[in-house]
Amino acid sequence: MTASRDVTGAAGRFLGGVGLFLRGVGVYVRSPGLMLLGVVPALISGALFVTAFAALVYFVDDLAAVLTPFADGWSATWRDLVRLVAGLALLGLGGLLAVVAFTAVTLVIGDPFYEKISERVEERLGGTPGAVDVPFWSSLRRSAVDSLRLVGLSVLFGVPLFAAGFIPVVGQTVVPVLGAAVGGWLLAVELVGAPFYRRGLRLPDRRAALKADRPTTLGFGMAVFVCFLIPLGAVLLMPAAVAGAALLARRTLGQPITEG
Repeated sequence: MTASRDVTGAAGRFLGGVGLFLRGVGVYVRSPGLMLLGVVPALISGALFVTAFAALVYFVDDLAAVLTPFADGWSATWRDLVRLVAGLALLGLGGLLAVVAFTAVTLVIGDPFYEKISERVEERLGGTPGAVDVPFWSSLRRSAVDSLRLVGLSVLFGVPLFAAGFIPVVGQTVVPVLGAAVGGWLLAVELVGAPFYRRGLRLPDRRAALKADRPTTLGFGMAVFVCFLIPLGAVLLMPAAVAGAALLARRTLGQPITEG
């Protein structure tokens, strides 16, 4: 009975995390000023990553052949099948790295813009309890260092997932879900950076706080991750993700997320 309630509670919190992202989208849609603030940095970063991913798609067959030299002497059917799987695994790895790296780079490029979006969301909810004054350059430096750490983690997790992509059936079903979970977790940790910095909290504090409510964090992060995989989704919805992340940070820290 207890296990059943735990599952129901976890599922409910996961959906609550998805709801926080949707609320961020609502804030974004109702605030044209926020849209203008957030789209420009995302457009710059998006152009770079779309070009890079397009290059990966163009050369994926050649890369798959390089990674599977053992299949050179196989029959055409099996060789093509193995290289198709390798190509899909490469695209999956590329998608994971692109989404996480896009978010990291965009947050660094647009640090003042996204900081302002996050602040406005919190102001509507009563402000930032325990706010500290963080100099711009210090904040930018910390953000860049923490972003590099998270991109490094995405590579660390992405390589085993790439290898698992070769496993028949599992590689095409379970692995994509795991990839979305890993990518969603890293995105959530990345996106809540601004509200945590305003409180004088760093990356270890973020991770510890988000782990305390992992289902909500995964619900938010996986919703963002899936939307960022949609063409132009990352560019158009980046400000909404930042707004939703401010709500996630407040909920995680036990602070109100509704206007009083």
